[in-house]
Amino acid sequence: MVNGGWRNDVPFNRVVILPQAPDFLADDADEPAIGVALPAKGLAAFQREGERKIRNIDCVRHFWYKLARGTLVMLNEEVNTAYPARSGMHFVGICGTAMASVAAMCRELGHAVTGSDENVYPPMSTFLEAHGIRILCGYRESNLDHHPDLIVIGNAMKRGNPEVERALDERLNICSLPKLVRDHFIQGKHSVVVAGTHGKTTTTSLLAWVMESAGLSPSFLIGGIPNNFGCGARTGKPPPHLNPLPRRGEETGSSALSREFFIVEGDEYDTAFFDKRSKFIHYLPDTVILNNIEFDHADIFRDLTSVKRAFRQLVAIVPRRGLIIANGDDANVREVLTGAPCRVRYFTKADAASFTLSLAGAHNQYNAAAVAVCAAEMGLSREQIQRGFSTFAGIKRRMEVRGEAGGVTVLDDFAHHPTALAETIRAIREKYPQRRLWALFEPRSNTTRRNVFQRELTESLSLADGVFISRVDRLQELNENERLNPEAIIERLRGRGKVAEYSPSADEIVNRLVPNLHDRDVVAVFSNGKFDGIHDKLLERLRLGVPGIH
Repeated sequence: MVNGGWRNDVPFNRVVILPQAPDFLADDADEPAIGVALPAKGLAAFQREGERKIRNIDCVRHFWYKLARGTLVMLNEEVNTAYPARSGMHFVGICGTAMASVAAMCRELGHAVTGSDENVYPPMSTFLEAHGIRILCGYRESNLDHHPDLIVIGNAMKRGNPEVERALDERLNICSLPKLVRDHFIQGKHSVVVAGTHGKTTTTSLLAWVMESAGLSPSFLIGGIPNNFGCGARTGKPPPHLNPLPRRGEETGSSALSREFFIVEGDEYDTAFFDKRSKFIHYLPDTVILNNIEFDHADIFRDLTSVKRAFRQLVAIVPRRGLIIANGDDANVREVLTGAPCRVRYFTKADAASFTLSLAGAHNQYNAAAVAVCAAEMGLSREQIQRGFSTFAGIKRRMEVRGEAGGVTVLDDFAHHPTALAETIRAIREKYPQRRLWALFEPRSNTTRRNVFQRELTESLSLADGVFISRVDRLQELNENERLNPEAIIERLRGRGKVAEYSPSADEIVNRLVPNLHDRDVVAVFSNGKFDGIHDKLLERLRLGVPGIH
């Protein structure tokens, strides 16, 4: 029985009725699937009863046994109650941070998951492998030969992709990642959408951890890997007694503590090639954090006005009982919120002043202020908020220490927008005072490959003591008149007395940089990609004890 009735597609000769729970644990993904003949609601209640928890309730699969009510049933093939067809889900572009995180979350719920990508490398590749997800390297029509029931199309995919074309030719079931998240994870929960040009990943991660450390166990989707969780997406445990969402005019205070939350990083980038709306439009916002608004994503937004239009669309779908927590120091944010249909609570850096933070930088003061205000609105005490702040362990690829060798500290950071670069460099100087700082920059994002920020990148990178810029990624895709000119940035930096080099490859940068390094120098690698493994290449050279380091 599944959800109260026999599954028509499970032959009776594959079902064994057991009088009591088997005396062993089925905890290995390679073992035969074993399930319980209880309705899904019964299973959910059963999970909350005792110390032994059921894994993957929607898909009757491996879990620990504890005889409750109903008859136990053993099945020697996986039974998927959320997607009734046989072969599961396939993610096209699975190694994107959000795609990988959601794929792992689906796998945890018991769905059979596969995925494909051209850029398969750690940490996403190892993360997916650890979750038992098969990755197919490269895009091929044959990757769909197993006939998945649902094909999730990443927003970097375009027409011409072999898997996209086959899916369209055969009218296979496709959807975008935001739609999958909305329909199967956010529905029925209180949705907290964290939006803004900068700081989304840090703010979302910090809020999720503050709530987790307060015992609320939120669900979340984050475009990075918070060290406290070790994953970018999770379905949390609902509180034992859920209150309904408040009616219009009700406060969002202490009653919020008994609601089930989904905290999601709300990106303004478009959803998919077949859905050009911003991703955050899909996320059913009840509460919105709006931290800042700047021009970005020059490949899809024409100017700042079009960026503001996207954020206005987000504001327009917040219910009247909802709440927007907004940066009062950002003029663009205040403009977008004119005429907002719900309550708006503005914050400034001062809202974080009474808290002790483990994060460096003025930008993180704003991130923390947004979290502090949001958590207080949800009913958390100052002590609960501080506990989360004090124990927050940061995020991978956000000022992450990749290693130290030869007295040199090597950092990895995702920053690529000029504002993010500048704020991160200032934060590194705050964390590592009186140490020389080298910035290695890979122009790889769809905006920084273009010359829209030619002048601004010069200003941001000039905050470092020395700068190396690599070849512009996928230069052939751009017209000559729109390409970034890294050599011109280097010349301007040299004119300001900076040590600055243009070196096309990671190997060449390492060769030129290492002889210039001194003991206690800090090297910060800025890229939204892997930068050809430059972190490990640099650390390896430094561990060899290269002459000149002193």
